This record gives sequence, C-alpha cells and structure tokens, in this order.
Amino acid sequence: MAEGLSSISAVSSFPEEKQPPSGYPVSIFKKVPEPRYLCSHCKVVLKGALQTACGHCYCSECLAWIVRNNKNPVCQSCKAEDPGFPVTEESFLSVGKAFSDAALNKEILELSVRCGTPGCTWTGAVQTLEAHQSMCEHALVPRPIGCTRMVTHRKLAKNSTNAIVCSDGPQKVSSDEQHNPSAVSTDERCRFSRIGCLFQGNQEERGTHEKTAEGVHLILLLQHAKHLKATLSLTRSGVNACVKDSKVLNGVFFRLHLQGALETDSFSGLPLYEEDPGCQPLARRADGISLLESKLRVFENIASVLSKEMDASRQKIAAFRGQRGLDQDTIRGLELKIADLQRCLTQKDAALGRLQERLQLSEHASYDGVFVWKIMDVHRKCYEAMCGKVCSLQSPAFYTARYGYKMCLRIFLNGEGTNRGSHVSLFLVLLKGDYDALLQWPFAQKITFMLLDQNGAEHLVNSFLADPSSASFQRPVTDMNEPSGCPRFLPLAKLRSPKYAYIKEGALFLKCIVEASL
Repeated sequence: MAEGLSSISAVSSFPEEKQPPSGYPVSIFKKVPEPRYLCSHCKVVLKGALQTACGHCYCSECLAWIVRNNKNPVCQSCKAEDPGFPVTEESFLSVGKAFSDAALNKEILELSVRCGTPGCTWTGAVQTLEAHQSMCEHALVPRPIGCTRMVTHRKLAKNSTNAIVCSDGPQKVSSDEQHNPSAVSTDERCRFSRIGCLFQGNQEERGTHEKTAEGVHLILLLQHAKHLKATLSLTRSGVNACVKDSKVLNGVFFRLHLQGALETDSFSGLPLYEEDPGCQPLARRADGISLLESKLRVFENIASVLSKEMDASRQKIAAFRGQRGLDQDTIRGLELKIADLQRCLTQKDAALGRLQERLQLSEHASYDGVFVWKIMDVHRKCYEAMCGKVCSLQSPAFYTARYGYKMCLRIFLNGEGTNRGSHVSLFLVLLKGDYDALLQWPFAQKITFMLLDQNGAEHLVNSFLADPSSASFQRPVTDMNEPSGCPRFLPLAKLRSPKYAYIKEGALFLKCIVEASL
C-alpha cells in the first residue's frame, strides 16, 4: 500500500518530463497579447508569471521544468538578445531566485479570453476561465460507466432519457443505467462516486472494489481537492461546505482502514480525519483568510506601482543610453576638430619660426660689404669644438650691395684639417642669391678679415684677393659654394693669451670687408 501511495505522489507532483508545460494559448485571447505577457520558454501567455534574476519572465511550471531537466539551465532569452554575451550568475535560472511578478499576473488575469472549446461562445476574464471550463457544456467528459469514449456535457444531459449503445461495452444498457448516475441506486454505487468513481455493484462487490481500488480513490480525492482549491469561493458558507465534504470523506477513509497509509511522510501535514485538530478550526479561519486576502491585494497594488516605476526607470535608462551615444558622437567629432586645429597650429608655428629666422637674419644683414660678427659664449663653444660636438659656426648672410653678392663667414674655433688643435680657421662662403644673374662672375673682390682687440690696442688683420679660377668664387649652383679663406688665421695660444683682449666677457668680434679689387 505504501508503494502505491509513493507512486501516486510522484504522478501528482511531476508532469511527464518529455512534455514541457505551457501557459495560456494565444489563440483564445480576444486581442493579440503584448510581447511582455509571453513566456520566455513556451512563447505563450504567462501562467503564474515568475521574474528571474536576469529580468525575463517564465511560467512557474515552465521554470520548474527547465530547472529539473537541465544541469546548467541558462536563460535562452539572454543568449538570443546577445549571442556573444558572457554567462553570468544572473543568467542561470533558479526557482529559488525567481519571484512572482504580482503586477504582471494581475494584468494577465484581467485580459479577455474565449473558451477555446469548439462550439462554445463564452467570453470572460482569464481568472474565470478554469471555473468555466470545469462546467462548460461543450467540454468532453468520460461517460459514467464502463465506456472509454468521451462525450460533451450537453450531449450527456440530452441523452439522459434515451438508450445509448456503447460500442466499447459488451452489451446494450439503458440510459438510466449508463448515462444518468442519479437513476442508479445509491446502495449500488461506490461511496467515492461523489468525487468521480464510476463503479457500481452489490454490497459484496463494492466491498471488494473499495479494498482493491484504494490508490484510485486517493488520486480522485487529490483531484477533487485541487478542483475545490481552484473554484471554491472563500466565503464562510463555502468553507463550511468544504469542511463538511472533508469530514465525510475522511470518515470513509477511516472506515476503510487507510489511516496507516495516509499518515506517511507524503501526507503527514494534511488534515484528513475528523479527529484531526486541523479540520476543527478551519471554519474559524475564514475571517483570517479574508484579512490575508486584503493584505495580499495591498501588496499587489504596491508591487504594481513598483513595476510601473521600474518600467519608467527602464525607459529613462534607455533614453540616457541614447543620449550617451549622441554625446559620444559629438565628442568624437570635437576630437577630430581638435586634431585638425593642432595640425594647423603646428604648421603655423613652423611658418612663424621661419619668419622669425628671416627677421633675425635681416636685422644682422649688411648691404655695404662690411660685416661685424659678434660671437657670444666663446669659451663654451671652443670646448664643444675641441670635443667635436660643434666643429664650425656660420654667421648670418650679408651683401656687398643692396642687390650685390650674398655671402657669410664660417669659423672653426679649434681649426680645420691639418690645423686642427693649433689655429683658428676663418673662411668666406659665397651663397646663392636672388640677383646672381645680374652680377659679374667669377667673384674677384678683395677680402679683409679682422679680429678686433676689444681694448683697441692691436687688431689682427688678414687680406687676400679672390682667385677667379677657384670653384669657390664661381656663380653658386647650390645653396653655397666651398669655403675659401685663412686656414691659419690665428694661433690658439694667442687667442687664449691674457696679453690680448680678443675675448672679453665671453664675446669675440670678427669684421669682414669686401671691396672691389684694383
């Protein structure tokens, strides 16, 4: 008997694992339901909506079925929205972490639906659908005795006075015996006929039947209890009727000696016997149930308000994300403009540097063939020349006339070539000018170099004539010609001697005079 009860409990607790449950069919709704009313698993209207940690909604039975039949249940809606999404803890489905969306359930229960049974024109709210279907005239129900065929409520009532031949039975029976249970004597019917048992027979057959069909009776009792739970109006009269039915059925089970079987772990919490103290205060709990219902309605209203606030918050977040995208586009546009401005600024800085250089050169330029070159920080520059960092220095350009020859000086403070380390070397360099086409070539002028003594005592003077055959004095074809001048212009010992004042306060003055040759 215990084994039978355990198998019955398993049947009532779990549906067929290969057939997943589903919610309300979309076809029975008068208007097409909104997408937020659809289950993320069965894709029909939610039944007992549960919201998961990731924010998607499932039917309560669908979620339980997914968790039971998958080792690592991951929300498929999350994967569909973003195929490359990282699997996080929120994406794993769990019945314990899901919570009932009371506001959404309330909206669904208030939607208008049709019966869905062929031939029935009933319409109403979802919350009254199950109550209607339990007594719909067009619904198919089994015949009361012996036959395996189904018949509608209306046909069963219409043929209650006519003879019906059952093709599945061995013989013809009258409608009073087969399809009208009220016509059958109460003494011939099973005591569980009020909850759906179809057996009838004499007293001895009924006793044998009630002893061998205990499991079937228990299943009928559980189905009857579920039906009462779904359709019973929680009024005082309804509760009293429920208590009365429970007492009668409990008395029957008590007389059938099923007390030991019903006190197993699967039913230890159910008040099945009249002596059970859980049945006695049931009627007195009606007021408490009404109070709990009123509190439940308050909580549902609060949940509805919170759900609307969450929807508003989601809309604001979506708007903020859209604005954020626009702001990022604006920032990228500004960054490109800044890069363009930086390039323009760099080009202008280079042009300004060239202009400053030309301005400095024009300030030092001479147009009469006489040029004085002041060299600052001579000691440091001599040291750099000795180390090989800066071997030579070049003066700004100067001219023999306003439209004359263009030239400059080049000095090697530590000497050049074989004179390196012993003498100062000084040279004249012809530069490519703007007016070279108007001048006479080769260059044939007299050149005089002077190192000025800053005390005015003894200037160092060195003069020479330009050699017309030298390549240094031909018309320049590049920016400058080869330098020509005095490789042994001044001994380094004389430059450093304190007897002469060629260097004073770190400054040195060179003078160049270019004049026409005689």
